[in-house]
Amino acid sequence: MGLTKKEEIWIEEQFDELIKMSKRLRSQEDVDLVRKAFDMANEAHSKMRRKSGEPYFTHPIAVAMIVASEIGLGVKSIVSALLHDVVEDTDYTLNDIETLFGTSIAGIVGGLTKISNILDKDATLQVENFRKMILTMSQDIRVIFIKLADRLHNMRTLDSMPEYKQIKIASETTYLYAPLAHRLGLYSIKTELEDLALKYEHPLIYWEISKKFTETEEERNKYIEKVKLPIQKSLEQENIKANILGRTKSIFSIWNKMRTKNVPFEEIYDLFAIRIIFDHPDDYPDSKARSQCYQIMALVTNIYPHLEDRVRDWVAKPKANGYEALHVTVMGPNGDWIEVQIRSRKMNDIAEKGLASHWKYKVNDKDSPGSLDKLINTLNQTLENNTNDTLSFLDDVKMNIFTKEVYVFTPKGEIKKIPTGATVIDLAYEIHSEVGNKAIAAKVNHQLKPLSHVLKSGDQVEILTSDKQSPKREWINFAITSKAKNRIKSSLREERIHHINKGQEIFIKKVRDLNLKLDHKRFKELRKTYDTPHKEDFYFKIGAGLIQIDDLEKQAAKTFKTFANYWKLSIPKFGANQTLNKKNTLIIDDADIKRITLAKCCNPIPGDEIAGFVNPNESIIIHKRICEKLTSLAATQGDRIISVKWTSYKLQSFKVKIKIEGMDKLGMLNKITKVISLDSRVNMKSLSFNTDDEIFSGEIILYVHDSQDLEDIIKDLLRIDGVNKVTRLED
Repeated sequence: MGLTKKEEIWIEEQFDELIKMSKRLRSQEDVDLVRKAFDMANEAHSKMRRKSGEPYFTHPIAVAMIVASEIGLGVKSIVSALLHDVVEDTDYTLNDIETLFGTSIAGIVGGLTKISNILDKDATLQVENFRKMILTMSQDIRVIFIKLADRLHNMRTLDSMPEYKQIKIASETTYLYAPLAHRLGLYSIKTELEDLALKYEHPLIYWEISKKFTETEEERNKYIEKVKLPIQKSLEQENIKANILGRTKSIFSIWNKMRTKNVPFEEIYDLFAIRIIFDHPDDYPDSKARSQCYQIMALVTNIYPHLEDRVRDWVAKPKANGYEALHVTVMGPNGDWIEVQIRSRKMNDIAEKGLASHWKYKVNDKDSPGSLDKLINTLNQTLENNTNDTLSFLDDVKMNIFTKEVYVFTPKGEIKKIPTGATVIDLAYEIHSEVGNKAIAAKVNHQLKPLSHVLKSGDQVEILTSDKQSPKREWINFAITSKAKNRIKSSLREERIHHINKGQEIFIKKVRDLNLKLDHKRFKELRKTYDTPHKEDFYFKIGAGLIQIDDLEKQAAKTFKTFANYWKLSIPKFGANQTLNKKNTLIIDDADIKRITLAKCCNPIPGDEIAGFVNPNESIIIHKRICEKLTSLAATQGDRIISVKWTSYKLQSFKVKIKIEGMDKLGMLNKITKVISLDSRVNMKSLSFNTDDEIFSGEIILYVHDSQDLEDIIKDLLRIDGVNKVTRLED
């Protein structure tokens, strides 16, 4: 279906709008290049429509607008955004793009084009696309900026997708794209991605918090003005031109705090922060801007008392993503704590749009910020060291790019930067591969510590080595950096090859000495008697001395005699007469309880929002929608996620654990057990209570039919005089 006349007019209006918001177009030649790409993409996509029914070209236009206005990129990025789906979805090729727009734009479009072949058959397509994106990012970082814009628009228009795809795409966004936006300093995009992901992963939670936000907005705005007024007067007296804004926490960050602290919305007191943004002319030296930050902080803390241990100085030491600001927490006029953020306009621009705001998009440019160079170097190192194991690659990328850093010192006073959670062995390999291979322990602040010891900022570390040491397999369990893990694996592979070759020689000699006749099938069965079915593992264990084959003749005789009796179990498929259709919602009831598995990590019960994960054998594991394990599975194996709905369960009871807190009063335990056992007629499996002075807390495991039963019990318990809080525990 082609475009209607009305749609053609609207699309032409969008071109004018795109040019207006593209602040980095320098000349008429730039405008003409955008026009050329706009017309080509419009023609290529003219007969295509999105799931929502809109012309497909609305998507490339929206991505280009995000690239131009919300990230602030230049003409080549805008053109690439307009063309980003042309090669994948139409008859145009990368050669066509290169002929019409040049090598640079063709390279970006090529990086954005989705791969058609999966490198690792066990990984899902979206993870492989992420790997491809990271591979290309190491060559031209504009690819990642445009990809994030593409993801943002897809999240903004996710309503038209079926539920199972919404879950998959939202989980993938939380798992990969939001952390990546944060790492690149794209705070606004990161925040919106998280909020939109929450909207589709946990819609009830999202709308509940949104509603409470709206209800408290007027009161919150009045308080912000009350806090701002004396600060504004003080700045004017010092002739400092600045805007003071109130920044409200995102819905996702509020939910995250409610979840981690286990408190309701009403007990989240830092719902907003005050942001002071002062003028920073182009000829203003960065050093003067930093001094101005400290001057403004002094003015603020003269008005409002502040917490000494809650000053965050990212002016003296910017974050890895380029973020610079001074944060101080002060006591507001109503007696509550408020965070005040102080930035120059340049700092604010980088904070909102990331390092893309001031980068020339050439990795080796002397003007490109150092932290982006380090990011590119980290990516290249991860790619060089990694195998084709895609999920392992993904873990390495998340660890090496998304984590925060700590700073430690060598005995000579040199500073080394490592990720949060890094251990002594990570630092050893960061210093040099041979130091890592020979490491035996470390002196941390002059105290002897093992290689597994987790390092903290400010630690002084001396690595102790021995020529007799070699890498151990257990090191992988506490090494967290890609460099350390891959160096350990490389050394272990070399050692393994040595043992395999040695074991093969020993085995062949033994077989010849005994004159055994082994074909492929008999050799396979013989290995099973040593509990080592794989040939390489068998040879390795012989070479490493883990298997002794002195009894080889005896084992061979025993194995070949009973060879015909071997048999294999077959794993039944889910629903003998039922084919799973992951696009439809699976309805489960009493009859299905023995054919599904309830995940132990989140303990779902009927009434909870749930989704299913289909194992390779077609069995299904049910998780709660808010389960972090499900989020990880949906992000890495999203094609195995299905929509699932409960029907009412009345024949089956489910275990749940609740926690009760309150003031200890005479007969409290009797009142609680009466409400559960007599009033609600619910069975208890166990209960335990602790009392500290006049405060008690207890945990009870109950059997309920569904979440409504549980909700009714919690309401009844809260009516008991002295009970202050009742919460459901996931595990």
